[in-house]
Amino acid sequence: MAELSTEKSRRAKRPASRSPAKSPSEDVTVVNLAVLNRDEMIAVAAYYRAQSRSFEPGHELEDWLAAESEIDSQLLAQSRAQTPV
Repeated sequence: MAELSTEKSRRAKRPASRSPAKSPSEDVTVVNLAVLNRDEMIAVAAYYRAQSRSFEPGHELEDWLAAESEIDSQLLAQSRAQTPV
């Protein structure tokens, strides 16, 4: 019973995803980058950065800026990979 309540509390703290329904064979951790807009992607990345340090206050801007840089790099790499040479 304790495991069930722990699992529920972990799920409750995650931000909502707007990704389409996945088939059972797909890995649920994969996020379709085309579905989420840039700001949502940054918000999710910043959330996980904050979570990794137990939501210690005072680092919100640092988390956002680091997440923004990370997401912009990913989007640029994805764009370059899709652009024909």
